[in-house]
Amino acid sequence: MQKTGSEIICESLIAEGVSTVFGYPGGSVLPLYHALTNYSAKLRHILNRHEQGAAFAAEGYARASGKVGVCFATSGPGATNLITGIANAYLDSIPLVAITGQVASGLVGSDAFQEADMTGITLPITKHNYLITRAADLGPAIREAFHLARTGRPGPVHIDVTKDAQIQSTEFDYKKVPLNLPGYLERGPASARQIQAATQLIRKARRPVVISGHGVLIAGASKEMQKFVQKIDAPVCSTLLGISSLPFGFKNYLGMLGMHGSPEANFAISHADLIISVGARFDDRITGKLSEFAAQAKVIHLDIDSAEVGKIISTDAPIIADAKDGLQKLIAKVPSQKHSSWHSQIHEYSKQIQTQLLAIEKAKNPKRLKAVEVVHAINKVSPDAFIVSDVGQNQMWAAMHFRFKKPGRLLSSGGLGSMGYGLPAAMGAAVAQPKIPVWCLTGDGGIQMNIQELTTLAQEKIPLKIAVFNNGFLGMVRQWQEMFYDKNYSHTPLLNPDFVKLAQACGLTAFRVTKISDALKITQKAAKISGPVLVEYLIEPEENVFPMVAPGEALKNTRIK
Repeated sequence: MQKTGSEIICESLIAEGVSTVFGYPGGSVLPLYHALTNYSAKLRHILNRHEQGAAFAAEGYARASGKVGVCFATSGPGATNLITGIANAYLDSIPLVAITGQVASGLVGSDAFQEADMTGITLPITKHNYLITRAADLGPAIREAFHLARTGRPGPVHIDVTKDAQIQSTEFDYKKVPLNLPGYLERGPASARQIQAATQLIRKARRPVVISGHGVLIAGASKEMQKFVQKIDAPVCSTLLGISSLPFGFKNYLGMLGMHGSPEANFAISHADLIISVGARFDDRITGKLSEFAAQAKVIHLDIDSAEVGKIISTDAPIIADAKDGLQKLIAKVPSQKHSSWHSQIHEYSKQIQTQLLAIEKAKNPKRLKAVEVVHAINKVSPDAFIVSDVGQNQMWAAMHFRFKKPGRLLSSGGLGSMGYGLPAAMGAAVAQPKIPVWCLTGDGGIQMNIQELTTLAQEKIPLKIAVFNNGFLGMVRQWQEMFYDKNYSHTPLLNPDFVKLAQACGLTAFRVTKISDALKITQKAAKISGPVLVEYLIEPEENVFPMVAPGEALKNTRIK
């Protein structure tokens, strides 16, 4: 049957199980948007107010749903506005297909109006990209793109489609479209030899520590991680993106490690004789000073991406496999163990730290609401919510203090650290999971980077709850200036809009919390409202995030104040 290129895009997306796309129209993608109205019963299009918002929303949707996220944009500035979102998806292994319009094929390379070389621009931040100039090539490209995005280590794929390719007609039947990727090898099961080598190291270890990374969540391996940790009786910590791979209260869980990791996790890493890293890539935010990271330890690194193994930390026993497969094989092979003296050593250290923390808290006399109290209020009101943070202090407060009990409930920008991520990503998560509460935790700086998406929430009636931590600063930058730049608060104080009035002007319900006594009451009130709600919490202006390891320092030098 004859179909236009635009119809091929829509029907291919539907065939791939896509039901929601996020985007923004423009001249070079108008044929696609013209066709889109004929598929509105099966394809819901959400009109973001900025293309970056569309990319982040598609990522939030992907992470909350387990599906591939999809976003549309036009050529030139529309397409380049997607770049931060695509790069974010690449670093955080999020399955995303970005489809952009391009000028007509006869104009490509001529510096035509709103032309940008998107295949060149996105080459280093995608798993693969395509420039499509013929309608006949669209079906195969879309089939390949979805396969690439969701298999192996997930990630973004970009398809740039010239305007004439969207208009051309060709014979099309998606069921007959071939998948032709001869150079793409999907990762096989973990090899018996690699499992055996790792097992031998685990047998000999007396002070093992497990690191649970984002790959555990991507693979759906949270239960396997718990079984593995219990069998070898090892303490376990998580990366930022690995948070919620283990439930709060899990016996051996020490919390997050790294720059803002728990003292117990950083202590365990610093004194371990074996590190077992699963689905993590030893980012600099978790290692601190490389020469002193787990200096006494052998390393087992289980990861689906062989390029990550040995890239940062020398590995004694690599396991190149999906986290679920690798853990299942390790569980079957490793002996049951007990490490009572190791746990006692960590427990004694923890008692010392907790005593010090108690003394620090007693010495404080805050005049205003503390961010930690806000997180606790949200946790009490919506204990099973998806928590989508922005980047900065709010991100660390969410990671440290929300008590996640279900896997995959923290969504945050990890590798790229993109301010402005929180609001649109939370929107995407709320669209994907309308029956589960979704809270966006953001700062007064971060929300303003994509604050235009408030009107998207109102137009689409998306039931997102937004917590704005307003301290009148770019908080994390200010904290670094306080600690490392002689309190020279250069360009970090913020003159903010009235967030309550602004949210109301956009069509949202909004509240302001100024007193500790009102935090829980107003948070409960916001949670009960069916539509989108913004709550502004006026917090201590110079409240800092601790624990913290200074840049370039070893994890053993974790500061608690």
